[in-house]
Amino acid sequence: MTAPLTPPPPPHEPSSHEPSSHDAWQAPDAGSAAPAEAPYGQGGPGMKTELIEGAVILVAVALGGVLLGVLWWWLAPHVPLVGDVDAQGNWVVYLKDTEGEQAVGVDGTLTLLALAFGLVSALVVFLWRRRGGVPLVVGLAVGGVLGSLLAWRVGTWLGPTSDVIAHAKAVGKGVTFSAPLKLGAKGALLAWSFAGLVVHLGLTALFGPRDPEPVYGAGVPGDGYGAPVQ
Repeated sequence: MTAPLTPPPPPHEPSSHEPSSHDAWQAPDAGSAAPAEAPYGQGGPGMKTELIEGAVILVAVALGGVLLGVLWWWLAPHVPLVGDVDAQGNWVVYLKDTEGEQAVGVDGTLTLLALAFGLVSALVVFLWRRRGGVPLVVGLAVGGVLGSLLAWRVGTWLGPTSDVIAHAKAVGKGVTFSAPLKLGAKGALLAWSFAGLVVHLGLTALFGPRDPEPVYGAGVPGDGYGAPVQ
């Protein structure tokens, strides 16, 4: 005799409280879930704060042009002029030393002072705000140009009058007097910004904060990285 055939047991149906293998594969474990992204602005001061700081830097650097202008007027060499009267009785003014290099020294003095101001301003900005940023760099660059323009105006205002004929008449015929401060090389107005940007970039690259390096083998579950080898 043969044993009666018994039907195979029905397949086990997972209950609503027991997750299936497919669901368990799709739903990552709570302990291994990927960390949520940091909210915007948590790693830095935020764009609004950076814009305010950039504006403060721009104004402070530009106002430094007053001191630059005073130093330029004080340290720049004087260009000697002499007044005379021609045959028609008209006053003429000419250089006393035609081969002198005082005019070149005037431009060089402003350029060297602007480079020094750019170095100091970049150092102060970096010590005050060690993290870089576009608003800070723009404020430093634009403030340097505005400060140089202000220094140019302050220096010429403090220097001798631009009316050389009236000045020659006031001092008398054949008497040496100083020419007004004139900037021949307009490229000196960019020296402050150039030095500030280079120094600030170098300080940020050498001593600025570093981004944390990713840990080797750490990955998000399911992406194939960091999974143990079977």
